[in-house]
Amino acid sequence: MFDNVRADIAATLDEIREAGLFKPERVIGTPQSAAVTVTGGGRPGEVLNFCANNYLGLADHPEVLTAAKDALDRWGYGMASVRFICGTQDVHKELEDRLSAFLGQEDTILYSSCFDANGGVFETLLDDRDAVISDALNHASIIDGIRLSKARRHRYANRDLADLEQQLKETQDARRRLVVTDGVFSMDGYVAPLREICDLAERYDAMVMVDDSHAVGFVGPNGRGTPELHGVMDRVDIITGTLGKALGGASGGYVAARREIVALLRQRSRPYLFSNSLAPVIAAASLKVLDLVERSTELREKLAANTALFRSKMTEAGFEILPGDHPIAPVMIGDAAKAGRLAELLLERGVYVIGFSFPVVPHGQARIRVQLSAAHSTEDVERAVAAFVDARAALGE
Repeated sequence: MFDNVRADIAATLDEIREAGLFKPERVIGTPQSAAVTVTGGGRPGEVLNFCANNYLGLADHPEVLTAAKDALDRWGYGMASVRFICGTQDVHKELEDRLSAFLGQEDTILYSSCFDANGGVFETLLDDRDAVISDALNHASIIDGIRLSKARRHRYANRDLADLEQQLKETQDARRRLVVTDGVFSMDGYVAPLREICDLAERYDAMVMVDDSHAVGFVGPNGRGTPELHGVMDRVDIITGTLGKALGGASGGYVAARREIVALLRQRSRPYLFSNSLAPVIAAASLKVLDLVERSTELREKLAANTALFRSKMTEAGFEILPGDHPIAPVMIGDAAKAGRLAELLLERGVYVIGFSFPVVPHGQARIRVQLSAAHSTEDVERAVAAFVDARAALGE
């Protein structure tokens, strides 16, 4: 049977390449860090890494590695089971309790990824009597999770409060309504206006859900994310997030929410009920990460300084960067093929970044999404800016 479709699939792949949209996977032969060694594709050797979600530089932190090694001896490699059968250890419950306290929520439930967390919420809480109102630029996992539910689906323009209010007015006949937004939008680095969203939700009797994957650990005075930044930790009903970015960079996700919501998810959420438990080594290492985040502001301060330096230097050099102060710093290029070529030129100059284009971002808005880390030195940031300037010249700009 496959012989009948092979040519069609090959033709589709050729179209992707010809459009400059093909996404090659570069292979690195070192731990995730500020600098990595590329072993396959592009420029071999050590390069500065400016495209990881390793915001706090904890992916290879010595204390995190020690905690992970100790956990292997104490808890073993994996659970070989789902949570409700025989896949729950003390370390899982301890991490859920710590996350609840850290995020200011009543309870937390762990998932194998935040994609699964978002995939398990909507179908469990909402049916055809309900409505979900989603920001137009929400992450793909939210979009897919909404598709799994029978709820009426409404979208509002990105961070557009007037449009959100209109959607709330039009859904007043629904039994339950859930407003859902990214805390930080991953392609732009823009922060959702959570205080105003909560105000509208309370006015129209709706719940609020935030995917805070690109914020927890470093946004807010204590790194507790965008609800803390906006002073609405007690007004957000559901927070989803990942352990795979600032919080160590491995894998795993969670839903932190009202106690009754978490209890229902444990009974009905399919990605939770039918997926293996989070590996105990990740749970234990994540506890150490929370220790580090709560112990000191040093890493958050270094990340903020690196972000400000890169954004200011690139602006001075004449590059267009979307405004803000988040360590996601999108360098706008426009043309997809040009963004891809610029990324190749930067790799040749020792800076590892990725060009993003349609369908990840809208047509005509291709960009290099630079992501700063606390692991970067001032010299690393300055070298990256110099590489951008040199690569632009080589591109003939």
